[in-house]
Amino acid sequence: MRPTAFRLSALCLSIIAAAAVPIAQAQTDGDESERYSLDAVQVQSSADASKEGLSEIYAGGQVAEGGKVGILGNQAVMDTPYSFTTYTGQLIQDQQAASVGEVLLNDPAVRVARGFGNYQQVYLVRGLPIYSDDITYNGLYGLLPRQYLASEFIERVQVFRGANTFLKGAAPGGSGLGGAVNVVPKRAPNEPINRITAGVQSGGQASLGADIASRSEDGRFGIRLNAARRDGDTAVDGEESELSMAHIGVDFRGEALRVSGDLGFQKHRIDGGQPSITFASGVPILDAPDADESIGQSWTYSDERDLFGTLRAEYDFADNITGWAAFGARSSEESSIFANPTVNDADGNYSSYRFDTAREDSVITGETGVRFNFRTAAIAHTVTVSGSTYELESDNAYDLSAIGAVTGNIYNPSTMTIPPLSGSGAGGDLGDPSRTIKTRFQSVAVADQLSMLDETLLVTLGARYQTLKDYSYDYVTGERLGDSSYDDDAVTPSVGVLYKLTPAVSLYASYIEGLQKGERAGVKAGTGTAVNIGQALEPYETKQGEVGLKYDGGNVGGSVSVYRSRKPVAGLNSEDVFEVVDHQENTGAELMAYGNLTRDLTVLGGVSFLDADVDGDDAIGSPDTQANLNLEYRLPQLPDLAVDGRVIYTSTQFADAANEQKVDAWTRLDLGARYLIALNDSTFLTLRGRVENVTGEDYWASAGGFPGAGYLTIGAPRTFLLSATLDY
Repeated sequence: MRPTAFRLSALCLSIIAAAAVPIAQAQTDGDESERYSLDAVQVQSSADASKEGLSEIYAGGQVAEGGKVGILGNQAVMDTPYSFTTYTGQLIQDQQAASVGEVLLNDPAVRVARGFGNYQQVYLVRGLPIYSDDITYNGLYGLLPRQYLASEFIERVQVFRGANTFLKGAAPGGSGLGGAVNVVPKRAPNEPINRITAGVQSGGQASLGADIASRSEDGRFGIRLNAARRDGDTAVDGEESELSMAHIGVDFRGEALRVSGDLGFQKHRIDGGQPSITFASGVPILDAPDADESIGQSWTYSDERDLFGTLRAEYDFADNITGWAAFGARSSEESSIFANPTVNDADGNYSSYRFDTAREDSVITGETGVRFNFRTAAIAHTVTVSGSTYELESDNAYDLSAIGAVTGNIYNPSTMTIPPLSGSGAGGDLGDPSRTIKTRFQSVAVADQLSMLDETLLVTLGARYQTLKDYSYDYVTGERLGDSSYDDDAVTPSVGVLYKLTPAVSLYASYIEGLQKGERAGVKAGTGTAVNIGQALEPYETKQGEVGLKYDGGNVGGSVSVYRSRKPVAGLNSEDVFEVVDHQENTGAELMAYGNLTRDLTVLGGVSFLDADVDGDDAIGSPDTQANLNLEYRLPQLPDLAVDGRVIYTSTQFADAANEQKVDAWTRLDLGARYLIALNDSTFLTLRGRVENVTGEDYWASAGGFPGAGYLTIGAPRTFLLSATLDY
C-alpha cells in the first residue's frame, strides 16, 4: 500500500464519505453480504446489567449497531433521533490505541486537546470541549481517572455528538455542551479469553498486558481480569511515561435479575512531558517545533493514582416493568509540577514559571430508575423515570515560582535549574492539601418513547430537572467563600422524531439542550481584572436543533446531519463586569460512513463542517473542516493478513477571539498491518505493526480546550508501534 494513495484533500474525503453508501450498496450482493473480520471477538454478555446487553458489532467490526443513550438505555443507531457512534474493542486492539483520546482520533467531529495548564486529555466535539473528568463510565459521571484512561479498561467508546443534558445530566466538571463520551467496561464474553499482549514503540517504551475471562457452565456468572504495565521513553525525546493498571469486572445474569460490578486501579506518570504552548497577544502563530523533542523542563511531571468501583443491578418486576440502580465511587491523588511556555516574540523565545499542584478527590455517584412498556390504542409507549446524584469533595494546594523564572526557545529546547517556590503559603500546604471544592449535582428525568404506524414513526419526549451546587473554600483557612459558591437549577427538555422511510433509511429531527454551571469571574482566562471577581453566572443553557438521515444497508452504514446550536459567551463588559456578553452560534454538517465496502475492504470515516461564530469571528479552536478516512484491506490471497491506512485532516483555526492568531491546517497519515498465525486449533498469535504520522509532519494538533484560552498542543511525532498478542 503506497502512502501516496492516502494524500487526499478535505474535498476528496467529503466526496468519499458522501459516496460511500451508494457505492457499497452496489458492491454487496451475494456472498459479499456476509460479515468478514480478522481475529474478532464478539461479546454477547451484558456490560451494564441491562436486559438488551451490548449492541451487535456492525459489519467490518469497527463500530457497533447502537449503544447506551443515557436515560433511554441501549438504542440502535437507526432508532434514535440523535447522532452517536460506538467504537469497538476490536478497533482499539487493531489500532493499538493506548487511551480514549487515541480511539477518538477516528471520529471526524472530534479532536483531542489538552487541559488548561496540565496533561489532561480534552475532547473537542463540534468545537466545544469535553474534559476527560466529564466522560461517563457505564453512564455514571466522575468515576474515571481525571487526566488519562488506559484503553485496557475499555470494551467500547461511545461518542454522542451534540447537547445531551436531558439524556445524561449536566457534566459536573462544566463541559460537555458539544457532546459526550461514555466508556463501556469489559465483561466476560460467551467464550473464554486467555490473552497476553506484549508491545514496544518508538523511544523504547515497552508494554505487557494480560486479559483473562471465563463464564460458568450455565453462562450466568462471568468474570474478566485485565492488568497491564507500560514503562519507558516515548517517541518524544526527553519524555517518559509510566502506567500500571488492573481491572476486574464481574456479572450475573438470571431470568429476572442482572448484576454487574467493576473495580479498577490506575497509576499514571509523565516526566518531562510536551507542554501546552501559548502565544502572547500580538505574536503570530509560528511553525510548530520538532514534535520528536520535548520543550518541557526535565523536572516537570504529572503523577496520578486512582481507585474506582461500580455496582449496577437491574430487575424485571413484570414483563413490561424493569427497574435499575447503580452506585459508584472514586478516590484519587494527584501531584504535579508544570512550566508551560508563553511565546513572546517571532523568534520563539518564551517565558514561564514553575507551578506545583497537589489534589485529592473523593467522588460518590449513583442513579436509579424504572422503565414501563405499555400501549394506548395504536401507540406503544416506553416511559422511563430516572434520578441521579453526584458528589465531589476535592482537596487542593498549589505554589509557584516568580513569574518569568523559566525562559527558553521553543526551537532550541534547554533545561534550566528548577527555580524555588515562593513559599508564601497562599495556596495551602502541598503536603497536606485542604478542601477547596465541594460539588453536588442531582437530577430527575422523565422520558416517553412513542412508537406508531407499525414502528415506522418514533417520537421521543422528555425533560430533566437539574440542580447544580458548587461551593469553594479558602486554600488556607478552609472557610467557605460565599461569593464563590454556586447553587442553581434548570429544566432542560428534548423532543425527537424519527421516521423510517424504509428499513434501511431513517429520517430524524431533534431539539435538545445542554446545561453547565455558569463560569466564575477570575477563573476564565482574561477575567482576572473583573470588578465582580469570584462571582458565578447563572447556568449556561445551549439550545440545539438537528435534522439528519441515517442509512443501514447491512454491510455499510452512514449518516448525514445538519445542526445549529447557541451557547452563552461570558467576558468583561466595558465596565470590567464579568457577565454574558455574547453568544456562540455553531452551524455544522456531518457525513459519516462505516462498514464493508466489499468483502475485503472496510471503511470508517467522514467529514465535519463547522461555522462557530462569535459576533462575526470564529470561536477559538473551531476548524471549519475536519475529515477522517480509515481504509482496511484484507488480502484475498492471504486472508490472515490485513493492512490499513488512516488520514486525519484539520483545517485552519484560530487561537484568539479576535482571529489574529491563525493556526495552520494539518494532515496526518497512519499506516498499519496485522497478521494472524494459527499455532494450533486453539492457539493464535496476532502480530501488529503501525506507523503513526508516517510523513513526520510537525503540526499544532489543537488550539484551546478551556473557555477563553488559546493554548496550543503539539501533534505526536512519527511513532512506530509493534505488538504481539497470544490467544490460547
